[in-house]
Amino acid sequence: MKLSRRHFLQGLAAVSTALAIGHGHTASISKRHTRIIPSSNVQIPAIGMGSWLVFAIEPENEAELATREVVIREFLTQGGGMIDSSPMYGVAQDVIGRCLRRIDDHTGLFSATKVWTHGNRQGLLQMEDSRLLWGLPRFDLMQVHNLMDWETHLPNLYDMKDEGEVGYVGVTTSHGRRHEELIDIMRSQPLDFVQFTYNLLDREAEEYLLPMAADRGIAVIINRPFQRGGLFNKFSRYRLPKWAADIDCENWAQFFLKFVISHPAVTCAIPATSRVDHLQQNMGAAYGRLPDTAMRKEMVKYVQGLRV
Repeated sequence: MKLSRRHFLQGLAAVSTALAIGHGHTASISKRHTRIIPSSNVQIPAIGMGSWLVFAIEPENEAELATREVVIREFLTQGGGMIDSSPMYGVAQDVIGRCLRRIDDHTGLFSATKVWTHGNRQGLLQMEDSRLLWGLPRFDLMQVHNLMDWETHLPNLYDMKDEGEVGYVGVTTSHGRRHEELIDIMRSQPLDFVQFTYNLLDREAEEYLLPMAADRGIAVIINRPFQRGGLFNKFSRYRLPKWAADIDCENWAQFFLKFVISHPAVTCAIPATSRVDHLQQNMGAAYGRLPDTAMRKEMVKYVQGLRV
């Protein structure tokens, strides 16, 4: 184990686990919504960015690469923090790394990826390959993707965390049928992060996962906050309710995201996009008023009343 992990130590810089939030950006960014990681009390922005599908482009295609560079640059300029990826996402990590090498200022970046393979050696090699693709000295967060061979990978990740090779350890799932297994892992493992699906229509996580994360002091990343675009397909033809202005929502993206991040157990939502205008809408959810418990119920009631 120790010998095979020496690769992870090569070229590591002495970096702090604390994040430099907000330096180099406008003063208004200090007012954006952040959340505390319970295991460290470090704050991260409540709106992050995913990379599934939208970063699956030909890395040598300069025009496509340039559009993703602009999105990542704007994300960081707007005070974004977490960028989440995985080896499962094809060339997404390669694309992210190429973009980051073109952007001088990575201030505030919270790098998150996953291990998605079977076996000890394959897992270690895959994580090192991911680090090289991103071009970073280490990842802030390493997660076990969809719980794949988690019994093998989690002990390695805990050791890596102890040695400063990663900042935090987590597991992910995007399948409701795996929730019982995820609950068992949350009960038995000292996780820093857990990632699962939650949105205005998919609210199963409210029953057990979100309360357990709060009780166990585990940070929560929400994937598919737009139901993989399904929420826009269902509701974008309708106007926002007039009372959406009471929570400073100017568009449906902000309506959907503010519902997610207003849950007290949620740490960060990671919508994915390849368009700057959509990115700017998403980042708008990081500012302004958030719904309280009563308003959240009204949001659910409103979308349930729309004809889809």
